[in-house]
Amino acid sequence: MTKQQLAERIAEVSLLKGEFTLRSGRKSHYYLDKYLFSTQPDVLVELGKLFAERVGDQVNKLAGAELGGIPLVTAASLASGLPCIFIRNQKKDYGTAKQLEGKLGEGDVVMLVEDVCTTGGQVLEAAKVIEATGAKVAKIVGTIDREEGARENIEGAGYVFEALFTKTDLGV
Repeated sequence: MTKQQLAERIAEVSLLKGEFTLRSGRKSHYYLDKYLFSTQPDVLVELGKLFAERVGDQVNKLAGAELGGIPLVTAASLASGLPCIFIRNQKKDYGTAKQLEGKLGEGDVVMLVEDVCTTGGQVLEAAKVIEATGAKVAKIVGTIDREEGARENIEGAGYVFEALFTKTDLGV
């Protein structure tokens, strides 16, 4: 599948029109439902390849935040051969009581995978959780940049940001 075909496939399965409230609180006349594209095997395989191409030499771990980032980082892990970390929104209060699942620590260099980026708020929270372990976030790679401030906020916080697609690429 070409990158253009993948963009068309993502738009086909996940672009909803109507009135929506986004995580940021903003209102939108469209919604890119990450669960509609991240549950499609053909899309996940291709996204995994695109994420793997962006890993870079220093990165030794991948990470994704609950819930939408989990299938994406898993696909990226399978395509790259690198281990991945799952980031919970909150520490669990049972068992191991961890917020991070997988092995991560000082000296690790992480590429953080995100689904749909509007303002970048959730992925910036995830980056702080990673850095609290002593690991470094080398870059943040979003699947889709809605072009509504995520890039500016993420780069303004000192991180490298890349997006596989923008809303424009998807024909929105």
